Amino acid sequence: MSRVFIYDTTLRDGSQGEGVNFSLQDKLLLTRRLDELGVDYVEGGYPLSNPKDFEYFRAVRDLPLKHAKVCAFGMTRRKHSPPETDTCLKALLDAQTPVVTIVGKTWDFHVTNVLGTTLDENLKMIADSVGYCRSQGREVFYDAEHFFDGYRANPDYALQTLKAAADAGASVAILCDTNGGTMPERVNEVVQAARAAVPCEIGIHCHNDCELAVANSLAAVRGGATQVQGTMNGIGERCGNVDLVSVIANLALKYGYEVLRPDSLGRLTEASRYVYELANMNFRPGQPFVGQSAFAHKGGMHTHAVAKDPTTYEHIRPEQVGNERRILVSELSGQSTILTKTTKYQVSHDKALMGKILNTVQDLENAGYEFEAAEASFDILVKKAAGLYKPWFERVAYRANIEAGADGAATTEASVKVRVGGSVEHTVSEGDGPVNALDGALRKALVPFFPRLEEMKLADYKVRVVNAREGTAARVRVVIESRDATDVWGTVGVSENIVEASWLALVDALEYKLFKDEEARG
Repeated sequence: MSRVFIYDTTLRDGSQGEGVNFSLQDKLLLTRRLDELGVDYVEGGYPLSNPKDFEYFRAVRDLPLKHAKVCAFGMTRRKHSPPETDTCLKALLDAQTPVVTIVGKTWDFHVTNVLGTTLDENLKMIADSVGYCRSQGREVFYDAEHFFDGYRANPDYALQTLKAAADAGASVAILCDTNGGTMPERVNEVVQAARAAVPCEIGIHCHNDCELAVANSLAAVRGGATQVQGTMNGIGERCGNVDLVSVIANLALKYGYEVLRPDSLGRLTEASRYVYELANMNFRPGQPFVGQSAFAHKGGMHTHAVAKDPTTYEHIRPEQVGNERRILVSELSGQSTILTKTTKYQVSHDKALMGKILNTVQDLENAGYEFEAAEASFDILVKKAAGLYKPWFERVAYRANIEAGADGAATTEASVKVRVGGSVEHTVSEGDGPVNALDGALRKALVPFFPRLEEMKLADYKVRVVNAREGTAARVRVVIESRDATDVWGTVGVSENIVEASWLALVDALEYKLFKDEEARG
């Protein structure tokens, strides 16, 4: 099958998403990661827009990229102005990238009402800008902004803008569904019309305002587009851009197109999560292909079938995209789920123990526990039920004290007394809140005995009211996500007291770290 070229615009279009802001170092790190993944083109930004983008194009020249070509993005020349003196085009050329992407007006309404010029002058602006950049030795892509809206309003003129770019030397004309309102069948139809009208390659750039960006991009490729522009995880303005993660996986695994570099599809999950971390965004558990829930199974009938043959409830093998299968434990679980989750303990022959674990899970979930995001707590539960649990330390007492002055400023101090072996440790720590202070005091007591606890950190903390009708006396569920250099794990605690619920989850997190390190050492 033919190759489809992947053009990433996370650093420009993605950064226009609400709450997204990349530092210069972030942009350089992401460029390298996209290059390693096998992305063909990385759009670094608009060199004239801000000092950070200007510095990026200077710094990126020193990156030892092996595959990706960096692109500078900018607009056509100003109306009634020669390209040689245009500041935007000069900035594009000064960026010294092998490729420049020039965006121009395609919709006649925008030409006359927004740009404020004639239709003929707009065609000259496109041709002059593309031609000038080509004459300076750059490969040029032409982004036809609002192409589908423009084609609906005036198809002849929309195609004329593409012809102006192609005739001036653009190698690819990208049809942009800028408002994100076009349907897949229409995208396919218009792409075919564009291919028939111009000699250059056709690309597609979709936004997700109708939740159809992936479907539209795939429809465009089926209609003859050979380049797909988008962002990692679909981040971007309004409802986002097309999610390149889903596009890449579908093109490769469902249609058989050649994308990325050979054997790099298995790094898709890693790359997706790297972007979330860099952008300081939470993972989307239900994100297709790469989400934590993408191959998670909960219902007893499902888990029983998956244990026999994963194809019963999975459309691909999770390893193909670097993800993993997860069997969730809940009150809906059957013994087959428990069997799957306890394989490493070699207790599957003990049906009575399996029943005991299942009953315990159901009782705890009735009390407000949930183990779907707290598999480490479930792991400890199994150890306790199977008689394999040994406490690494024991709580003697703890206290958390909060003092707030008239100005509202609060200080928190926690004291912890724990028994480790034959020693009783009593430590005190201050923190930003009671949980942070308890964590600090507990670590202060334990790290001298278990130095590897310094490797782990609390990555996320969530609180949920379980029985809201009880008002301020309601039980709360605390879920803590922890991580070290190699793993991420979740733990849970439930109590009427939020500090106690936090303590229970925190203790499970620390003990799981100690257990897993012990098992790793053999």
